[in-house]
Amino acid sequence: MSGAVTTGASQPTTQPTTQPTTQPTTHAATRLAATRLALQQARSLLFVPGDRPERWAKALAAGADAVVVDLEDAVAPAAKPAAAAALRAGWAALAASPGRPLLLLRCNAAATPWFDADADLAAALQPDALLVPKAESPAELQALAARLGPAVPLLALVETAAGLDAVKSIAACGAVLRLVLGHLDLQADLGLQCADDERELDPVRLALVLASRLAGLSPPVDGVTVATDDAARLATDVQRAQRFGFGGKLCIHPRQVDGVHAALAPSPERLAWAQRVLAAVAQAGAGGAVQVDGKMVDAPVITLAHQVLAAARL
Repeated sequence: MSGAVTTGASQPTTQPTTQPTTQPTTHAATRLAATRLALQQARSLLFVPGDRPERWAKALAAGADAVVVDLEDAVAPAAKPAAAAALRAGWAALAASPGRPLLLLRCNAAATPWFDADADLAAALQPDALLVPKAESPAELQALAARLGPAVPLLALVETAAGLDAVKSIAACGAVLRLVLGHLDLQADLGLQCADDERELDPVRLALVLASRLAGLSPPVDGVTVATDDAARLATDVQRAQRFGFGGKLCIHPRQVDGVHAALAPSPERLAWAQRVLAAVAQAGAGGAVQVDGKMVDAPVITLAHQVLAAARL
């Protein structure tokens, strides 16, 4: 009963006792952990302009692991206030879409006049994560994370000389869940003139992978492929990123999503190799020497086989 209980006029009123429960907290923690794991494993992050609400549902249905509603590059300066207002009005319905992917925001950079309003908006909407452009300062990222609360992790876009210089500190600051490469802005900032193979960016990609590994983060996310109609170029770009140790890619068109997933998936031959390795190890038992395809199998090979299966989502 929720009211006071009496047995007669002379009896004192007994107030009900509220029993503390950890169920909501436990449920929220479980949901947050699941979201963080999904963010760490996301292969495709698809941008959709924040000022084009008519495109939001199509983006959610594109099959991407995550959709990033963009308030930065995709929105002209004059349209940014209207985009924020549209997002505030439509967010509840967007977030409640059945079976939706991860739902992220990209805010404007800290040095812009729109950053504070974007941070307030993200704190109010509580997206699954906030993609932070031109990340350069670990202290600023920590302050932003405190402003948003523990349910909104940060993905840090490294796309300036200062960001690249601080990438290890950014990865290790405790506020960042994953690093993301913004290679187009970085090229402009550094004055690079990259060929199609982007060999000039090899040290940059290695730096992000190294910083992520040292900080215990998931593999970073590679930048966009601007040729939206060139499936071969997309596959080449994704495979290069994968060779460097990246685990995902930014997408700017829904048609890129399937290509990203296909290029990141191990080939049937690679998958069969990994399964042979692990089957041989299991059959040999603890301490047994193992050879597969005429080659000795040691601990790093076993780890690689597990990574192949993980990439295949098996």
